[in-house]
Amino acid sequence: MAELDSQPKSIQSLYGWYNEGKLTVNRRYQRKLVWTLEEKQRLVESILKRYPVPAVLLAERPEGGYEIIDGLQRLYTLMSFIETGFNTLDGRRFDVAAFPTANDRANGGGFAISETSDTIAPREVSTFLDYTLAVSVMRGATEDEIDDVFGRINTYGHQLSDQERRQAGVQDALSETVRTLGCSLRGDESSDMLDLSAMPSISIDLPKTKHGYQVRADEVFWVAEGILRSTDLRDSMDEQCIADILACVAGGKLIPRSKEALDAVYQSGDPENARLTAALETYGTDAISDEIKYCIDEILKVTHAGTHKKLRSIVFSKKTNNAFAALFATIVIAFHEVLIGGKNKISNYAGVKTAITKLDGRIDTGRGSTSPEERRKNVDAVKGLLSSHVVTSSLKEVYSNHSVTDIDSTIRRSEIEHSSYELKQGILRLSNDRSIDENVFDKVIHTICAIANNGPQIDGTVIIGVADKAADVRRIIELDAVTPRLVGKRSVVGVRREATALNESTEIYFARWKSAIKNSELSSPLREDVLSKLSYHDYFGLGIIVVSVPKQTEVSYVGADIYIRSGDDTEIAADGKAIASVLKRFHR
Repeated sequence: MAELDSQPKSIQSLYGWYNEGKLTVNRRYQRKLVWTLEEKQRLVESILKRYPVPAVLLAERPEGGYEIIDGLQRLYTLMSFIETGFNTLDGRRFDVAAFPTANDRANGGGFAISETSDTIAPREVSTFLDYTLAVSVMRGATEDEIDDVFGRINTYGHQLSDQERRQAGVQDALSETVRTLGCSLRGDESSDMLDLSAMPSISIDLPKTKHGYQVRADEVFWVAEGILRSTDLRDSMDEQCIADILACVAGGKLIPRSKEALDAVYQSGDPENARLTAALETYGTDAISDEIKYCIDEILKVTHAGTHKKLRSIVFSKKTNNAFAALFATIVIAFHEVLIGGKNKISNYAGVKTAITKLDGRIDTGRGSTSPEERRKNVDAVKGLLSSHVVTSSLKEVYSNHSVTDIDSTIRRSEIEHSSYELKQGILRLSNDRSIDENVFDKVIHTICAIANNGPQIDGTVIIGVADKAADVRRIIELDAVTPRLVGKRSVVGVRREATALNESTEIYFARWKSAIKNSELSSPLREDVLSKLSYHDYFGLGIIVVSVPKQTEVSYVGADIYIRSGDDTEIAADGKAIASVLKRFHR
């Protein structure tokens, strides 16, 4: 049983833990950063006025450091204020120069100091740093105890949305599938445990807030296609929609579209929860996730057929800004039944686009269309519209390729999980002669080896066709006349442009990469594993190559050399200490 230890800590001490990477966030149950600027400023104001603020609850981790159970928003707000992430209500920022620990972190590249406003007075710096928070630490807590405590705390909270409350502290097949699929579709996928400082990388920046978070709401397909409003993402309405779709598809029958129905499938001990849990175990959570992502990819291809139009503009007769999660769920379920259940593939995307144009006039979208019977009528109506635009398929492509959401998630993950991901713009030099840089093949092969050597529980990905330097993107646009697709801070420029420049088909271009890996000195079985998963993805006509690096059980080599990742760099393990470190990862 866990022991609770009271440890009042000053903000200065907590920042020390933060700086040392001792404050971590468990994404299995924690929310994203959701506080408004005013909420952050009010907390800082309370600190400066020495008002009491709620306690923080942490759990001691076996490997050292602390997992944040309650107080995530408050702790990040305090750390962010120190690092000049926002100003006080009267427009002043923290004086970093007056706090050596933060100043050293800034000088080391940990954050950039804002110079846009006056600083708070020295006396206020001392007041802020010396302020003591009530901190309680759970020692020896099991994972189940932590989940239970988190669930109890958030069940009583009034700020959680219905879906956040359903997910709070619940760990079963449904909640985990909804969470991971939601992360993938939003593009904020990451490892379960994150350093507190990395939270902006998986948090959503709303158009009017501009906190500097890396997931921009208007770039997420839910908002870009008009399915949800940006504020709906903050309230996890996307995951509520996913939960509804999952329950209908995996469970084998449509459930009522209601708060009570979703509450039931999440409630342990409820017959609906037991039924769906059993169904997911039979179906397979990976399989259902892949199928839903595939269906959404196909819907996006429909919206991009000819001239791209938002899905909202296609399916509604009149211009509207309303969200349409219910109608979207109907479309996804219909696509799943036609494509997956019927073993078909779309033969005419433009035809589907025309067929579902002004869909709201063909089905019942009113408040009364929530019963399973009414939902079935709507799904069948959409299926009828699709029927003349599909042909029989083996569905091999559902599992042999990556979805757009998978690719976007990988690109975003590469910004924070450097050691497991690598992006390359291509093999052609950006000079006027467009000559092939043969060294790129060797660099990628070395990186494949290095990613595999991260450890037996770690996989990774290399994507060819993505640029991260603004100068390179401008030069590629100038040379190849492409329109890149922005994902996070990276630009997908594709490799189809390189095939065109080389006057060869994408198949021949792809064969270059396959041949380079096949003929490399990558050790077995890594080489064979990589070749079996190597794939080309059309990706909105730009074309990219996805090199998946599966988990390995033994150390991998290129010839006689061991390669390792150091941040986002690939290096040869040149001394005994480095080699021993890699060997230890695989032989514990």
